[in-house]
Formats: sequence, C-alpha cells, structure tokens
Amino acid sequence: MSEEEAKREQQHTTAPPVSSKRKIYRDAKEQSRKKQVRIEPPQQDTPSSITTTASLEQPSDEVKLPQKRFYRQRAHSNPFSDHALDYPRSPQLMDWSQIYPHINTATNNKQVEIADIGCGFGGLLIDLGPAFSETLILGMEIRVQVTQYVEDRILALRHQHAENAYKYDNIGVIRGNAMKFLPNFFARGQLRKIFFCFPDPHFKQRKHKARIVTNTLLSEYAFVLREGGVIYTITDVEDLHEWMVKHLDEHPLFERLSKEWEDQDECVKIMYNSTEEGQKVTRNKGSKWVACYKRLPNPEDCE
Repeated sequence: MSEEEAKREQQHTTAPPVSSKRKIYRDAKEQSRKKQVRIEPPQQDTPSSITTTASLEQPSDEVKLPQKRFYRQRAHSNPFSDHALDYPRSPQLMDWSQIYPHINTATNNKQVEIADIGCGFGGLLIDLGPAFSETLILGMEIRVQVTQYVEDRILALRHQHAENAYKYDNIGVIRGNAMKFLPNFFARGQLRKIFFCFPDPHFKQRKHKARIVTNTLLSEYAFVLREGGVIYTITDVEDLHEWMVKHLDEHPLFERLSKEWEDQDECVKIMYNSTEEGQKVTRNKGSKWVACYKRLPNPEDCE
C-alpha cells in the first residue's frame, strides 16, 4: 500500500459517520438555544433555561442560520398519536413571553393574531413577519426536528438583525397538535388569519379523517377566528383542494372570497411562493390551488 493510499485509509477510518456529525451539530444548537431565550417551555429548576443578558448581546455574526440537512425528519406525522406535547389548560395560562421575549405581552395585552398551522420549515413565518411587523405571528408544527429548525432559524435571524429596525421579534414557533389543542392556545375570536399551506393530503380514503380540514375541525377554527377573519388554504393536490373547498362551502360560518379578492390580497401573494413546499412546486412547474374563506357572524348575532 502506497503512502497516499494509507493516508486515505486513515482518513476514512477516523472520519465520524454522518449520524455523529448530525448529533454533534444538533447538540451545539441545543446549547445555543439554552444560552438564549427558549421558545419551548423550560423545565422547572433548570438553570440553563434562564435568559442571560450576556447571551442576548452576542454579536450577530456568531449565530449562523441552521443547516436543514442536520434536522432529518419524516415528511409527515400521525396527528392521532400521543406525542407527549406541552399545552396550557386554557389560553389565559399560556406564557407567550417564552416565545416573544422582546415583547411584553403581559403589560400591553398583545395577543397572537396570525397562525400558520403546520408551518413546516418556517418560510411563511419569515416572510409574513416584516409584512405584519406590529402583529404577533405563530407557527405550529408537530414534528420535533422541524420545530427545532424553525426555532434555531428565528433565533439566528433575531441576532443577525439585532441592529436593524425590524428584528423578527414578532414571529415564533411552538411544537403542537392543532387538531387536538388549538382552543388551549387561542381564545374565542382571537385570530384574524389562519394559514394551511400544503397540508398532508392523506391520499388513502381511510386516512381522510386525518386531514387538517374536516367538519369538526372547521367548527374549532371558527371558534378561534374572529368575525371577518380569513382562512387561507393552498395545495398542489387538486383532490385535497376540492376536499377543503367542499367542507368549507358546507360550513355555515364560512364564505368563500372571490378570485378578485385573492389577486389583490397581500397574504395570498406571500404564501404562494414563501414556503419550501411552494418553492419546490414552482421549480417542478406544478399547479397550485388557492381558496380563501371569510368567517361569517354567528347566527345568533344576525338576529
């Protein structure tokens, strides 16, 4: 064996496997989260979860955007499984300062008004933030690694834009199951916009009950959405689009908005290409179907 071949053999045997690199990277990011403001509820009596002034004053170039390849996760998750999620017993018990540490939600009575359900890798959140800089925007994602990626992405953007006028302080993410616990986070009529961008189509008929839009779930969405609020849906699966339109048309508290309204609405323009899934569909020259619905007054309010 030549000297060059021996060196290559040594490098091959000493190089850590990809899984080890991924673990080392995620452990480093976890330590970075602990030094900064944690978005997930901290464990009791955990010193590492306490925010320190020094950590918030780190130079912006010390925090880099996360690399997606280190956050491997299945494309979808079973919403009916027991994911051991943390959630408040009622919206009044939710501590939003964990998610929006630079905004005192207790003193100025500021509440989340825009929700991105199944936010994925956070593309829509990142683009909605500057467009609605005075509004608190929340992404809900059930997958662990994807949620951590979005959290790390937001923390990095806050550091990188610490000296700018807009600092990404109004966007946040939590790991949660909107199909089970949405009313635990949001009070009646709290939200004015809800987004469902490229949800899991659940192609098999026996899986249709797991779709994010059903008659029962629409009643919950109507509960947390204020009168005049809007549900936004977009998908690249025509069958799922027809399913969502059918159920929304049948629900007495929603009315479809016109194509002219969609063409003029800023949020429709943003969500069309802001998500990673939407960008992939554009690259593949696929089709996208959009449907937006307005929340109608309750029947008793019309009498």
